[in-house]
Amino acid sequence: MSTTQSERLRELLEPLVVSQGLDLEEIAVDSVGRKRVLRVVVDSDTGADLDRIADVSRALSAKLDETDAMGDAEYTLEVGTPGAERSLTEHRHYVRATGRLVRFQLREGGELVARVLTADDEGLDLEVPGVKGRKATARRIAFGDIDKARVQVEFNRKTENDNEENAEEA
Repeated sequence: MSTTQSERLRELLEPLVVSQGLDLEEIAVDSVGRKRVLRVVVDSDTGADLDRIADVSRALSAKLDETDAMGDAEYTLEVGTPGAERSLTEHRHYVRATGRLVRFQLREGGELVARVLTADDEGLDLEVPGVKGRKATARRIAFGDIDKARVQVEFNRKTENDNEENAEEA
């Protein structure tokens, strides 16, 4: 049974990432011209700040230097986080997306944009925004009904803190 380079790298690097209190979300090896780029995506329930990224990057670099996992050719190691519009593929991703607006592609067709209120083992409780001045509605969706899900970027979202500050000013 053969394993891919990404699978071998995951087996080698995941324990280091976990020891830093992070989850290893993705590993990709890409060719850019004559060089290769090893991209490692990490995250945690509390996020990953620059210091944590730098620490895990140093640990991964040291481990890669002491093994031949990347072979003899030159490569660049890039360690980062999933980004603002991340795809949700694991249960922990949905938990981390609580409070965020998500675009869902449903298995039976159709699309739904809603805010994740809670996530449990079976599915999600959502708030579907109202259209044309109507109130938002609650909806429950099972994980089995979701084909794809991606967090949406919101630039003008009103938070509870904004509402409290506006009430105090009035």
